[in-house]
Amino acid sequence: MHPLFKYINKYASTLISEKDFEVFRSHFSEKKIRKKQYLLEEGEICKYFAFILKGAMRKYYIDEKGVEHVVNLYIENWWAGDRESFVMFTPSIYHIDAWEDCELLLITRESILELCRQFPAFNELLLKLDERNNIATQRRITSSISFTAEKRYADFVDCHPYFLHRFPQHIIASYLGITKDTLSRVRKKALKK
Repeated sequence: MHPLFKYINKYASTLISEKDFEVFRSHFSEKKIRKKQYLLEEGEICKYFAFILKGAMRKYYIDEKGVEHVVNLYIENWWAGDRESFVMFTPSIYHIDAWEDCELLLITRESILELCRQFPAFNELLLKLDERNNIATQRRITSSISFTAEKRYADFVDCHPYFLHRFPQHIIASYLGITKDTLSRVRKKALKK
């Protein structure tokens, strides 16, 4: 079974048929990108959202001092894109690049709107994804403004253990909003417990 077919039926209470999935599938285009290639660069308008079939990606911005700040990490069966740019048709402030070689399914905003009109299951999927995204964003904000580095790392390990094997420590440190040295100290302390 196709990963996107399984994904849609996992989140929608009304299952789609394999025949309907072929219509779904026709709204996506396949794209392969190599490690370190960009899906989106700062200043571009995000024209596609990507469903990741294979690989790992990160979304980050670069501040005025040239420091990268990782905003999101993505792996298989996750969606990658810049929602603000995608919805508002504004230039993105982010870069999204492949951390591993990736196989993606790309969809345009027009195709998303068309699928929402044709299939209630897709509309339901988007609603559930929005809810989950809002919850995750809320937790991330609370974590970054309230939690110690130790608590942020512990929550990260609990919620996303699969990221530990896919991304290097400096990327994880940036995602957590701490330095590599702080992450190293926190990890050593956690191993002693």
